Amino acid sequence: MTEAKVRVRYAPSPTGYPHVGNIRTALFNWLFARHSGGQFIVRIEDTDQTRKVKGALESILDSLRWLGLDWDEGPEVGGAYGPYFQSERRDLYLEYSQQLLDTGHAYKCYCSSERLARMRTEMAERKESMRSYDRHCRELSAAQQAEYESKGITPVIRFKVPLAGETTFNDLIRGDITFENAELDDLVLLKSDGFPTYHLANIVDDHLMGITHVLRADEWLSSTPRHVLLYKALGWGPPLFAHLPMILGPDKSKLSKRHGATAVTEFQEQGYLPEAMLNFMALLGWSLDDKTELFTKDELVQHFSMERIGKTGAVFSHDKLNWMNGVYIRGLSIEELARQVLPFLDRDLPITVRRPLSEEYVARVTPLIQERLTTLSDAATDFDFFFVDDLEYDASLLLGKKLTAERAFAGLKSALERLQDVAFEAATLEEALRGLANDLGMKAGDLFGPIRVAATGRTAAPPLFQTMEVLGKERCLRRMELAIERLSDQVQD
Repeated sequence: MTEAKVRVRYAPSPTGYPHVGNIRTALFNWLFARHSGGQFIVRIEDTDQTRKVKGALESILDSLRWLGLDWDEGPEVGGAYGPYFQSERRDLYLEYSQQLLDTGHAYKCYCSSERLARMRTEMAERKESMRSYDRHCRELSAAQQAEYESKGITPVIRFKVPLAGETTFNDLIRGDITFENAELDDLVLLKSDGFPTYHLANIVDDHLMGITHVLRADEWLSSTPRHVLLYKALGWGPPLFAHLPMILGPDKSKLSKRHGATAVTEFQEQGYLPEAMLNFMALLGWSLDDKTELFTKDELVQHFSMERIGKTGAVFSHDKLNWMNGVYIRGLSIEELARQVLPFLDRDLPITVRRPLSEEYVARVTPLIQERLTTLSDAATDFDFFFVDDLEYDASLLLGKKLTAERAFAGLKSALERLQDVAFEAATLEEALRGLANDLGMKAGDLFGPIRVAATGRTAAPPLFQTMEVLGKERCLRRMELAIERLSDQVQD
């Protein structure tokens, strides 16, 4: 008998924009499918109609596309097991919830939200173990049900969890896990609006779509015994389960917005490369060894295995992501980096900068900034002096730590005069200005400092002479004139 082909699914809910933990789950499913020669299915769990967020579905699919996580079945692709939107599969859930009622594995519950809230308050006051439901309607007679329905109350359908015994399942990451059935609640399967909860819908769909492995966040671990019991009640065998470790912030609490960006779209907008993001997320809970950190997508597919997924929470380090993104940026060709930087410059540079930007000029700037970029968006924030007309900076920067206003003023004025007839090529500029420093009896660094600030508005910038060459003679000389004017008030007569 041949082993069943691996079929895994990523089943997001369009109730918000995809965060790192959510997409990490998609990535691990995708890697497992590609490593195993299996299939990766995308299914949209959109049964919670009240919480749907406009644009969330598009953002989810765009995030997958940005990272290169293609899917074999699902939205925009189709497949033999569709539809792939749960809102279009409602009749299936009604059918199987009725089957559970008919076989005595489920029951109708007529309790109002007010009664449930009151029940929980009373349990808390009695310091009893908190439950979401006290099984008030579990054994209602037909007459009692009829009385409730005569009042126009639309019930929910709850699963009838066994009151005794225990449920054991094997987690591929954590091993065998056992829960006492007495500790499990009678979860809602079908809501009063006729839409299923996650618990019913995902089980029906996983079975009908032939899902062999369920890789999901460990927050679903406590729900798994209920799901195993549901599979049994429906007469189906469950898939294999693997609950992925939680992603933590630097303070070891669950990753949240207070730790910084968490939505994948935010990282894309900030200028992280998809290759770096993919590599970084793969290491959130998985590792090949204790030293290898940089992987291509093909290498991740080759090496990925369930055995290398950790049990403990994985810490999300922005510092490590920044380092990794910088490595990937430096690995790009100048032409490719210039192409990728251009839209960020166009988006983020001040409106006073003339558009469209010159692609040729951006290509000349790119080699000077490549080693200094952490993200693509840094090009506009850290190196805007290549593009703007007017620089804003404190005149004190022209003095550095050693120069007096008089000395800086004299140095800039002499440099301005010397450069009038000099070709603006890096080697020629360096020769002219080093010679000038010698003539003025100044250290080269003391002369170059105010020239750098005058040309860029910054004390730290790419190599001075290459920068001046790209900025051009007219722009550099005008900026030096303005710097001299800024110092003129500080110079003693």
